[in-house]
Formats: sequence, C-alpha cells, structure tokens
Amino acid sequence: MSRLPEGNAIVYCEGAFNTPNGKTAHGLVRFTKRYHVVAVVDSRYAGRDAGDALDGKANRIPILGSLDHAVKAAAGTDRPATHFVVGLAPDGGRLAPTARQDAQNALALGLNIDCGLHDYLTDDPQMIQLAAQHGVTIRDIRKPPKIENLHFFSGKIEEVKALKIAVLGTDSAVGKRTTAWLIVNGFTELGLRAEMIGTGQTAWMQGVKYGIIMDSLVNDFVAGEIEHALWSAWNEEKPDIIVIEGQGSLMNPAYPGGFEILAAGRPDIVILQHAPARLEYDGFPGYKIQPLTQQIQVIELLSAKPVVAVTINHEGLSVDQIPTICAAIQKEVGIPAFDVLQDGAGALVKFLKSYVR
Repeated sequence: MSRLPEGNAIVYCEGAFNTPNGKTAHGLVRFTKRYHVVAVVDSRYAGRDAGDALDGKANRIPILGSLDHAVKAAAGTDRPATHFVVGLAPDGGRLAPTARQDAQNALALGLNIDCGLHDYLTDDPQMIQLAAQHGVTIRDIRKPPKIENLHFFSGKIEEVKALKIAVLGTDSAVGKRTTAWLIVNGFTELGLRAEMIGTGQTAWMQGVKYGIIMDSLVNDFVAGEIEHALWSAWNEEKPDIIVIEGQGSLMNPAYPGGFEILAAGRPDIVILQHAPARLEYDGFPGYKIQPLTQQIQVIELLSAKPVVAVTINHEGLSVDQIPTICAAIQKEVGIPAFDVLQDGAGALVKFLKSYVR
C-alpha cells in the first residue's frame, strides 16, 4: 500500500449527497485514511457543512455548488486539491453525462481522478488524452483485476484464529461499512488488535489495508479472494478481531450478497444492519424487505453461526424514536439492537468483547 494520505480530495456527489446514491461520499466525509477531504460538490447543499448535513455533527468539510468553486476554495488553503474522487454510487454504477463532463473538467484543472463506478474512465480516449496532457492519473477502482493475480479457495481460512465478525445487512446502502469501521475502531480503543476486511470500492477509498472489491471479480474467484484477504490480515497482523464488511443483502433482488462472505469467510458471529423504516428494497418499489426474523433465520441456516446483534440505520426515524425501536427489535428477535452511528459503538463493542478468544 502507498503512503497515506495520498492527497487532498474534492468528493464529487452532485445531486446525491444525503441519499443512498451518495454512500461513497458519505463514507469519505465520515472517515478516510487515503485522502484529506477538502470539499464536497453538491449544489443542493451548497454552503452547508458536510458533517452537519449528513449526521448533524459539523466536521469543517464545506459543500460547494460546483467543481470550480471547490478548486478555488481549496486553493486558498494549505491543502489545495489534488484529487477528484467520484462519490456517487448510482444503481448500475454508470456515470451520467453531466458527471462525465465534470470529470473531464477536473482533469483539465490538473486533478487526479479516482472513480469506483463500472464506467471505466481509463477506457475513454478523451479522458486518457486529457490526463496525459495535464500530467495526472486516472484510477478505475472497480476495474476487474487480471485473472493471474486472483486466488481460488484453498481452505487456508481455517488457519485464521482471530474472532471473525461479519457485518451483513437487510438491504444495500444500509450502513454495513460504517458499522464495521466503528466496531474496528471501538475494539482498537479498548486496546485490542482489530482489522477491517473491505469488500467494496468505498472501503478502498477510505484506505482499508486488507480487502477486495467483490463486484469487480470473476465469480469463480470471489470465495478465494475473500479467504485470501482474511488470511493475509491474520498472517501479517495477528489481530484479535477481524471485521468483514458485507455487500448487498442475501435476498435483495438486484444486489444479492453475503453468501460468499458466510461460505468463504467463515465468520464466528454475525451483526445484522437494518433500516427499520424501510419497507421495500432501496430503489425497487414493490419488492418488500423480508421480516427481520426471516432474515436472521436465513443467515443462521446458511452459516450455522449466530446473529448476535442488530445495528440500526435510523433514516426516517426521529432521535426520540430510536430507543423505542431498539427495544422493540430486541423483544421481537431476542437479541440486542444498537444505533452505533447515533450513540457510538461503545455498548456494542462491550457486548461483543465476550466473544473474543
């Protein structure tokens, strides 16, 4: 891994900040080792503090109305912009024409581009020409790696002796990665060694040391890459805990995910991230999210391991409703529920500590 942080990033999220399609930007606003985030671009929130707009907690990252404004604002500080990071995560991973034009403008302004979508900018002759002309680089984070560099499942996961915790979800874009990071940081604060296994492009952009980008992989190698990432973290760091970021959800019609993590990652316990106010899968009206009891049952049948806690995404809920909702979930499914984004991960980590070997 290169030395981090790599530079000063403008996170591009036009029209999507504070929506599920802005989840990459949200992750970078909350936490990243890879960049210093100097601004977010979304004209709908121009003039707001990004942390305040997202979580009600100011973090001094301004939201500006255009790329030009963001570049000029950063130029007047001790951290002029060096990177244009695409913070959009639209369904299908395609880049809209206006966003593509802004990416071209970023290259012309001398910014490196990191993009985690399925539209590969490094396959675009005009983008390549602009990057060469202005001496900058383009990285397509979700571009498939070469087959010869991938790993097939071997069984070496059985060598991993750390407590393995999988953070799965009842939907996509529900907060699995954020919860996973908070658990890792919570264990670290207790003096235990914890490592995160990232499984998507946002975790990479946040600077995760061990991870893969699952939806860039040929299916034959997904299990082996999950296994290799966990084994590498164990072999090189000998952590007490390894937390695995989930992808999609087991019964999501568009983003079915999690089975490979259960099958190849062999977690000891599972945390289930859930948005109580969501009745249908995000972006797919008419496709109802299965009841929490059924979701837990499916996970436990597939893995033969327990779901030990539910973590909630409080979208659509007032702060006053959160304790009542958590209590109702515990009564319904018989395991504790936590809102780690609102309350911090301290109580959850204290609960999980009893599972550490």
